[in-house]
Amino acid sequence: MKSKYDDIGINYNETRSADPYITNQLLKKLRPKIKGLYLDIGCGTGNYTSVFQKKGYEFIGIDPSERMLKEAKTKNSNITWKLGQAENIPILNESVNGIIGSLTMHHWNDLNNSFLELNRVLKPDGLIVIFTSTPRQMKGYWLNHYFPKMLGDSMLQMPTLEAVKNALLNAKFFNIETEPYFVKPDLEDLFLYCGKQNPKLYLKSEIRHGISSFSSLANKDEVEKGLINLEKDIESNNINEIIKSYENDLGDYLFITAKKVKYP
Repeated sequence: MKSKYDDIGINYNETRSADPYITNQLLKKLRPKIKGLYLDIGCGTGNYTSVFQKKGYEFIGIDPSERMLKEAKTKNSNITWKLGQAENIPILNESVNGIIGSLTMHHWNDLNNSFLELNRVLKPDGLIVIFTSTPRQMKGYWLNHYFPKMLGDSMLQMPTLEAVKNALLNAKFFNIETEPYFVKPDLEDLFLYCGKQNPKLYLKSEIRHGISSFSSLANKDEVEKGLINLEKDIESNNINEIIKSYENDLGDYLFITAKKVKYP
């Protein structure tokens, strides 16, 4: 399968560095052990996987994009990298102690089958930690003002929190917990809402290229017109009122944690 990230993968590392705060939150929720083995599903070029490994944890990185994995292997040869999908993971039953999936779930082809497969490879009592966004949260992005079709397309492919919880329960994951994440001004991983407090970021083509919504879903004419209007509003300071009108307390993204319960 040719992944959309085979195209986005070009120069991806320039804008998608592992963010220290998100890294620490993922590890805090995963609670990994030095002697354990862990899975980073949808690892991309391995930015987070490599940071986890350098902190002393053993990880397997799996991604459907050959281009992304080629970059990952070049960057860190001490990690096992495998071509695969969430629905078809090329590792043995109950072989990992925990799983991390960061901004990948909306690329899965089948949410229910993916969680069933993740349950298969996870050891009993193992944790899965997902970092994602929900359509409800994305409605609160001020980007909707400039790119309504792009955001609408992005929301259509993003599973709702209810759908995620149902899929987790169906796959026998329990103890489901959620925690909202609000984008910080010093964010180093420049994903979709990276410019929440710094709209000028979206005027840079290299940043837009590393964001799948801009690279794969966006209507070209809408993006061009939206960028023109955005630049005008930045220059006139009208952007401040637009940003203010979208303020909310839902969080911009979400950490979801669940446990594979050990049965007697």
